[in-house]
Amino acid sequence: EDVDEGAIEARLSTGALPAGERDPDLLIRTSGEQRVSNFLLWQLAYTEIYFTDVQWPDFGEEELGRALRWYSSRARRFGRRA
Repeated sequence: EDVDEGAIEARLSTGALPAGERDPDLLIRTSGEQRVSNFLLWQLAYTEIYFTDVQWPDFGEEELGRALRWYSSRARRFGRRA
């Protein structure tokens, strides 16, 4: 079998999802960590990453609202230059 982008994507943990839903638009990283720790590396290429110092057990509606407001203010370019 040929190894190409489609073959790799099909074998990722998100491979069973519909094509338009495999790559996240937003990743929320809690606990003040500013790394992705090998999490969804292939899928995160054009993902916006929101970092917060809030610990996961304390992450609630208020912090989610902050993250979504931050995300909605982003100018998404998907690899294009400004």
